[in-house]
Amino acid sequence: MKLIAYLFTVLSLVGCSISPSLNDPKLSDKELNLEEFFDGDITAYGQFQDVLGNVSRRFTVDIKAEMTGKTLTLVENFSYTDGTTEQRIWALNKVGSNEWLGAADGIVGTARGEESGDMFYWNYTMDLPVPDGEIRVTFDDYMWLLSDDRMLNKAYMSKLGVPLGEVTIMFEKQ
Repeated sequence: MKLIAYLFTVLSLVGCSISPSLNDPKLSDKELNLEEFFDGDITAYGQFQDVLGNVSRRFTVDIKAEMTGKTLTLVENFSYTDGTTEQRIWALNKVGSNEWLGAADGIVGTARGEESGDMFYWNYTMDLPVPDGEIRVTFDDYMWLLSDDRMLNKAYMSKLGVPLGEVTIMFEKQ
C-alpha cells in the first residue's frame, strides 16, 4: 500500500511539470520568422529524455526547407544512434500573420502553431514509430530563436495527459 501511495505521489509531481508559455517575458529582441529561419538546409541534433531524466535516444536530422506561396515544406531525414532512420515531410501552411497549420504522415488531425516574438509554439498528436510498433502521443513544442542561424526546441511529450518525457533539439542553418 505504501508503494502505491509513493508511486501516486511521484506521478502526481511529474504530472505537474511546468512548461513555457507564449506569454512568458521575452529574453531577446529577436523576432522569429519561421519561413525565414526554415529556408534551405538545416541540421538538427537532439535527444529524448524520459520523465526521470534518462536519455534513451539521440538523433541527427538533416532538413531541406522551402517556402512556396503560403506553404512551408520541411523534408526531415532522421538518423538515430541505434542505426535506424526515418523520414517525415511536413507541410506547414501560414494561415495568419503569426499562425500556422500543419500536416505530415503520422500526424493525427492538424498540427497548430503560433509565433510570438522570438518563440514558436507548436502542438500536435502523432502516431510515433517505436522499435516494436507505434504509440500515439501529444507534443507541445516550444522553439526559441537564439541567433540568425540557431534555434532551440524543447518538446514535451505526453500520452493521455500523462508526461512521458522531453525532446531537446538544436537547429543550425547551413
